Amino acid sequence: MSSRIWFHASGGQQKGPFPEAQFRDLIAQGIVRADTLVWAEGMAGWQKAGEVPGLVPGAASPPSLPIDGSSSGHSGGPLSVDLPLWSFLGWWILLVIGNLLVIPAPWTATGYYRWLFPRVHVPQRPNITFTGQVGDIWYVFVAMGLVGYAGYVDSILQILAMPVQAVLSWMIMRWVVANLSSNGQPIPMTYTGSVWGFIGWQIVMFLAVFTIIGWAWVMAAWMRWICRGIIGTRREMVFTATGFQLLWRTLAFGFGCLFLIPIPWLLRWYFAWTMSQFALVERGAGANA
Repeated sequence: MSSRIWFHASGGQQKGPFPEAQFRDLIAQGIVRADTLVWAEGMAGWQKAGEVPGLVPGAASPPSLPIDGSSSGHSGGPLSVDLPLWSFLGWWILLVIGNLLVIPAPWTATGYYRWLFPRVHVPQRPNITFTGQVGDIWYVFVAMGLVGYAGYVDSILQILAMPVQAVLSWMIMRWVVANLSSNGQPIPMTYTGSVWGFIGWQIVMFLAVFTIIGWAWVMAAWMRWICRGIIGTRREMVFTATGFQLLWRTLAFGFGCLFLIPIPWLLRWYFAWTMSQFALVERGAGANA
């Protein structure tokens, strides 16, 4: 194990990477204990240090850790995100400004993704990063900004622009999914959802808004459809929130924002909750999630 690189969880955040020798020093100092969650390349998932054979002196040695993803209880779980309040608010303000000014949109969007993804915690995928470049699809973000002004020109024009917005959103989705890495290695994921399906869901979502509450159930179904289009790894992404959960949280968020001052806290709360509704499960188990 002399060449392995290790990570450990502390205070709800992952720490690392640590070379083997440095990691054993942390064990000797008591920073990493038998009950500390640890992970290294080749392990099926996060394990208590005391359960990894030969890692913590004096700890019980269970059977060898499987590396084929068959370890139950550690094969997946929900995503989570750590969001520094004011940094998060600042990036959202920059995103709005970038879209309004149109030209800066590719830079603000790419910068936001690079800031956000390292703060997303994915089971068995440490150190998530976003590797997309500003020049990859800069024209998509510029077009998205321009299309956003359609509603200011004419309401009919805004409706006609919906399919264009759907196509642009679909292109951004494919770009983001294809440019995620873990520990510096690209994650072999692609988004295969059809552009026509994306347009259809956008139209259904628009119509559902007129039902006042029906949009929440449509949104939940749309998220599940999007998740089914993400392929390439042995686990699949699922969206677990129900329409009712989306509805009442969105209403609480909207009502609270009327008081202005709570907006930063409400924005972080709503975003973190939404992120936690995405989870990874073994392929084939998504229908039961």
